[in-house]
Amino acid sequence: MSVSTMLEAPIRALGELGLLNTQNIYYQLTPAQLTDQALTRGEAAVNNTGALVIKTGKFTGRSPKDKFTVKDELTTDTVDWNEFNIAIDEKYFFQLKEKMLQYLADKEVWVRDCFACADEKFKLSLRVINEQPAHNLFCYNMFMRPAEKDLDTFLPSWHVIQAPGFKADPAVDGTRSENFAIISFKNKTILIGGSGYTGEIKKGIFTMLNFVLPVRANVLSMHCSANVGRDGDTAIFFGLSGTGKTTLSADPNRMLIGDDEHGWADETVFNFEGGCYAKTIDLSEEKEPEIFHAIKQGALVENTTFLPGTNIIDFTSKAITENTRVSYPLHFISNALKPSIGKTPKNIF
Repeated sequence: MSVSTMLEAPIRALGELGLLNTQNIYYQLTPAQLTDQALTRGEAAVNNTGALVIKTGKFTGRSPKDKFTVKDELTTDTVDWNEFNIAIDEKYFFQLKEKMLQYLADKEVWVRDCFACADEKFKLSLRVINEQPAHNLFCYNMFMRPAEKDLDTFLPSWHVIQAPGFKADPAVDGTRSENFAIISFKNKTILIGGSGYTGEIKKGIFTMLNFVLPVRANVLSMHCSANVGRDGDTAIFFGLSGTGKTTLSADPNRMLIGDDEHGWADETVFNFEGGCYAKTIDLSEEKEPEIFHAIKQGALVENTTFLPGTNIIDFTSKAITENTRVSYPLHFISNALKPSIGKTPKNIF
């Protein structure tokens, strides 16, 4: 096992997790390093503004029927089991986790330590293991980034193991298809296999927070965007994916808290994330200048195409999917609030 990074990877902890004998472990690489690796591996291109552009393969959106929660003594009576909250036996979780770690054993892997939740009272530490550098860049963009000085003492509360190239065998693994996303609250681990769609990582963490924060911290988890006016008035905007939360919250006259996932505590509204994941279909500088200008070096664009003979993104194209996306860190937005915490909402839309 070798470690290709200037920072020392948590080798012992990864070994205890079961990640052994990998070719290389790349730990906490910078966006520039991850971009270079994705290009070298032939897994991406760069557009005219320097953003990394990838295709996520077969899946260009989440697969809700292939998302499972482990049914155990912690969740049996606390999860509302239905067609969306689908149960899976714990034995399949352990079986797939071991298979995934064996699959990754002879491959390069990318490891990122990060946080969810901007409010220090509720912050959760995450360790994400990715099969490809572009997905690790997504995690850099979307979660909160610890200071380098804090990495020596970093202890993950949760693990995410994500391997698009690993496929389950439904006949023996308890899944519906070859792709899957499984959450074990008891083991504090999320497994994602068979899908290269980055949104599975984001929504896996959101699902986890939807259970953990209300139950253990009396925090309301919300699918909404949020911003703050000059007088400190917080506004939140509820809506499903694609209904305009990101667009509405990106107001040049207000400070952005976040564009998608927030918690409402006794005295604060806080962002779960460290970045934005915006739709780019029909994006224009005129209509959405903040998002348009965030597509630059360090951003990750998904499932777009280029204008013929150029590396200029055709934002009108639905050739791959209508669900074209870009992820970028919050600091790409000039009026992002730091830290991304507001007061109790004054206006709710």
